[in-house]
Amino acid sequence: METATPKRRIAPIQTLTRNRRIAEFWRIFQDPVLFTGLVLVVLFVAIAIIDPIYAMVKESLTEKGQELFRHYLSSPVYQRIIRNTLEMGLLVAAVGTFVGFVMAYVQVKVAVPFKRLIHILALVPIISPPFAVATAALLLFGRNGIISYGILGERYDIYGLDGLTLVLTLSYFPVAYLNLRGMMQALDPALDEAATNLGASRWRIFRTVTVPMLIPGIAGSFLLLFVEAIADLGNPLVLGGNYEVLATRIYVSIVGLYDTTAAAVLSVILLVPSLLVFVVQRYWISRTSVVSITGKPSGTPQMIRHPLVVWPLFAAVMTVLLLIVLVYGVIFAGAFTKILNVNNTLTLDHFDFVINGYGSEAMKDTTQLSAIATPIAGVLGMLIAFLVARKKFTGRHALDFATMLGIAVPGTILGIGYLLVFNGPHEITLPIVGTFTLIPKLTGGRAVFGGAIAIVLVYIVRSVPAALRAGVAALSQIDPAIEEASISLGADNFGTFRRITLPLIRPAFFSGLIYAFARSMTTISAIIFLTTPGTKIMTHQILNEVENGRYGNAFAYCVILIAIVLVAIGILAVAVGTSTGAEKTTIEGAA
Repeated sequence: METATPKRRIAPIQTLTRNRRIAEFWRIFQDPVLFTGLVLVVLFVAIAIIDPIYAMVKESLTEKGQELFRHYLSSPVYQRIIRNTLEMGLLVAAVGTFVGFVMAYVQVKVAVPFKRLIHILALVPIISPPFAVATAALLLFGRNGIISYGILGERYDIYGLDGLTLVLTLSYFPVAYLNLRGMMQALDPALDEAATNLGASRWRIFRTVTVPMLIPGIAGSFLLLFVEAIADLGNPLVLGGNYEVLATRIYVSIVGLYDTTAAAVLSVILLVPSLLVFVVQRYWISRTSVVSITGKPSGTPQMIRHPLVVWPLFAAVMTVLLLIVLVYGVIFAGAFTKILNVNNTLTLDHFDFVINGYGSEAMKDTTQLSAIATPIAGVLGMLIAFLVARKKFTGRHALDFATMLGIAVPGTILGIGYLLVFNGPHEITLPIVGTFTLIPKLTGGRAVFGGAIAIVLVYIVRSVPAALRAGVAALSQIDPAIEEASISLGADNFGTFRRITLPLIRPAFFSGLIYAFARSMTTISAIIFLTTPGTKIMTHQILNEVENGRYGNAFAYCVILIAIVLVAIGILAVAVGTSTGAEKTTIEGAA
């Protein structure tokens, strides 16, 4: 009888929890606006995220796909490609997380000069196409590089793993930097003070207090950089050489062989480690809680000022920043010279090609499609955040997980899925609307319209997760009692959200907008298979110029793209500052 008592107590609790969730869903159903929003969100996730992944997996499980699975997994060539992919991902994740940690630690904990400049330069790679770094690194450190051959006299072969590690680390370490910087700023200085009062040295405090508190952020950054690295397409195309990875093999399968089944099979192989690290990351975050006793920093931050610590760390940070300055200096110099390092005569011909020639259409199309996708991604992100953080209905965790797949699944895989869905009749079954057929959009006379829709959807899918996380973080800092009081006074959910919740989370909303626009303008992997003769994208055009050796035109594209993104960020940042009184809102709020 004694052993059965706990079970009797647990059963009513489980029943009560289930009844509450059912009642919450019924309240949503009774609110027409909220229920419509929930239906739209579910339709978006099902059609724009789940269905392309399903189409890709379904294509890989055909008879031909199963044969290719057996061939790829048993072939020494493809086994080497898989090993290369994992090796590159692990190395970039380790080095990028380490660089991001050092940058964040110096920014928050060490007394060094030029902190504002360090922060700004560390964010530069976020607002430019990743493979622009690869192209500049090739001119700096290649066989005839400005530094490797021109200064050091060495014909260094930058192609392969070492070159990829360099450019991917420079491209993606800001993600780890922003993540860890935010966590370090949130640590309570009182913990360090208590350890110091107990006689602990600086090194012991770092080893036993600071690092353990940052373990979730370090692990999360490592896993995120791993996914970004193995999914990257532009840099391996430029610097891969004979070092093949799965992303480039998928690209060749589509562009060179026109074999969507082979691309789908390789995408599934790439999907396995990506989803595995995503699930591990979510499990880690859900199981790990790092909190301070007071709930917010209460002590006085103690900056490290010992010269033997300050100056070596400062030198390491400045070395990374010098590489960033060199890379982007090459990009800007190459845009204004005939042929950089061959004929350094100043010219505006490259900008004339981009602005007045073939590139003007790409500029217009990319900016317009990004501008369309940005507000939709921001609104969807805030709506899903509200449903996930404020409503306790059954299935909200599944909705959150499915939405986050937009960033967890490599862009190349999403591109293959959209190619399969939009290139022919494709049936999808939803519990709400039943089974219907998606009409082919990338063929025939509807290429422009369909291609634009597919690209906008990809932009939205890749941007919504950041807006969702920013929204959830903002809502977690707002007492739900404020909204409950509004509803108890007779306001409906929509009125409460519009008049009370949205103004309070407006900084997070605009952060999501900034991130969405910047990511849409600079993405390549997810949309490279969806561009059509009638829909031109700047990143695709940059890649074409690089592959044809026209680096000046590529750099001019990059300069204009960076300028467009900076102008958009400035406009949104000013809007946030004037409308909310916030001190600052930048892309780091979403990252």
